Amino acid sequence: MIGTGYVGLVSGTCFAEWGNRVVCVDKNAEKIEQLKQGKLPIYEPGLDKLVERNQIADRLSFTTDLTAAVKDADLIFIAVGTPPRLGSGDADLSFVYMAAKEIAESLEGQPTVVVKSTVPVGTGDVVEKIIAAVRPHGSFSVASNPEFLREGSAIDDFLFPDRVVIGVEGPRALEALTALYSPLARANTPVVVTQRRAAELIKYAANAFLATKITFINELADLCEQVGADIDDLALGIGLDHRIGRSFLKAGPGYGGSCFPKDTLALLRTAQDFGIALRVVEETVAANEARKRKMALKVLDAVGGDLKGLTIAILGLTFKPDTDDMRDAPSIPLIETLQRFGAKIRAHDPVGMENAARVLENVILMDDPYECVRDADAAVVVTEWESIRQLNLDLMKQLMRAPILIDLRNVFPRGAAQAGFQVSSVGRPASTQSGTPFTIVAASDDPQDRSRTGITVRAKNIVNWN
Repeated sequence: MIGTGYVGLVSGTCFAEWGNRVVCVDKNAEKIEQLKQGKLPIYEPGLDKLVERNQIADRLSFTTDLTAAVKDADLIFIAVGTPPRLGSGDADLSFVYMAAKEIAESLEGQPTVVVKSTVPVGTGDVVEKIIAAVRPHGSFSVASNPEFLREGSAIDDFLFPDRVVIGVEGPRALEALTALYSPLARANTPVVVTQRRAAELIKYAANAFLATKITFINELADLCEQVGADIDDLALGIGLDHRIGRSFLKAGPGYGGSCFPKDTLALLRTAQDFGIALRVVEETVAANEARKRKMALKVLDAVGGDLKGLTIAILGLTFKPDTDDMRDAPSIPLIETLQRFGAKIRAHDPVGMENAARVLENVILMDDPYECVRDADAAVVVTEWESIRQLNLDLMKQLMRAPILIDLRNVFPRGAAQAGFQVSSVGRPASTQSGTPFTIVAASDDPQDRSRTGITVRAKNIVNWN
């Protein structure tokens, strides 16, 4: 496994968990030494224990020596970063091609080289040419095997996936990857076998669709605020349609992270190279960037239209909970905009403080959330960490200079308003934010109609109805 970043480390460890012997390779000697000592470069729940267990079992090892690692390998995975190029948004494939060149110089036997990094259509073809320039065709195979891991739940996503996608151009690569993923096949996990280019495109298309879904619900949240509807009820009402699904219908301050922002841009650049206009994806990217900064206006409005000299407490910095990843986190443009409006910023995150310190300027980072909100003129919830969800609202109110709460993740359904806070949420009318309870019950008038009597939707939950 070449690359010990998020994808490489999680994938390599999970392959080892299936009983394979895995060697993870990285040029960063310090990182490799830390991994050998059980110190992980990323935060992912449960990964540390999985790494330790497989190291003890001698199934997982770490090295900087690519030649030695490749020598006896049946499968060689390229799992290096493909960050967007500054100014263009194109995926930077230099690390992928560098890995391919080094693999070619070290190959022995007839292994399958698998590109697991997220790459534009045709990258596998280039990798094949790079290796073939050194090694003759027939002495190796090149395949695509995109990952679909969500930060914070990556281990479950790998061990219990919705599907596995394999892109191959010949039987040898198919045989090798089919054998590798046999534990999932035995568990009846769908395995999609397709051409290499289709597999490359599947990853980008999936992420672009999910990003579009998030942007769609965020724009509807704005409409809900204007018409007096509740976005949570709307999301439930459309999400129960199996054609739509409930996932990624949570309104908030916009998507971020290591995948959606760069993958949507890379897909647009690929489409432009082939003269294709992806208007929906273009609008998704533009709307998401605008939304992150628009959230600052919600804060401005909540405090009365003037932020100069005010202290704003930011609760949650990472782009989502259960990760320390700050890449394209909505908190970054939000904080930058608030600072331009004249606000002083204090911030807290349970895990992401070290990474946040690298990207934020003139922000006081606080380990204790209660100290973060002490004497603050407003508190803004940006990431829905469970520890933030469980904060004592009465204590927060006592500590704050003004009881103003801007809840950009809707983590406090009614409790905040009942505790005496002035609450500004996303996609909720004023009546809901004040805590007024209401229930909508839909019951069937035909007891024989199972499709109508089996489930009843209330405003805030789903209950059985007999």
